[in-house]
Amino acid sequence: MSASAEARLVADPSRIQALEGRLLDLEKRLAHIEGQVAEDRVSMFFTFWGLSVLKKDKQLSGKTLFQKMMTVMSPGSSKDLPVSKMNYFGVGAQMLRSMMKEKNVNSLEEMISLARELGVRMIACEMSRDLTGIKEPELVAGLECGGVASFLADSLKSRTSLFI
Repeated sequence: MSASAEARLVADPSRIQALEGRLLDLEKRLAHIEGQVAEDRVSMFFTFWGLSVLKKDKQLSGKTLFQKMMTVMSPGSSKDLPVSKMNYFGVGAQMLRSMMKEKNVNSLEEMISLARELGVRMIACEMSRDLTGIKEPELVAGLECGGVASFLADSLKSRTSLFI
């Protein structure tokens, strides 16, 4: 700023007050915008069949008849997941895992572990767990449990959100 410009500001205090007012307004607007910007994080919400990815084993004790039936009919862990219609009684999944290993592609379990190490927030749907009778010991450790409303609220703050 030139000396003459500084002299005009000092000579006219109303200009300083106007600038201070504009500065305060800009700071408020910036704070509002920063509050709306998504954080650099990822959230994943697992519901119904998606919970099978997070299972580590099947447990039947303490479940209703229908919950036991769901447990028996559902995959016990990510290693038991079928490969859509190309499952061929489990051979399709084994073929795919073999091809992934041959091409040095991480397994689903390795990718989940890596995502967790990178701080990806993984939420198991509480309603789906309650309906199907999936207990916390059946799931891998370190998951959050919550409803879809809390996931949606979180997804507004996340750069990326996955509904599985």
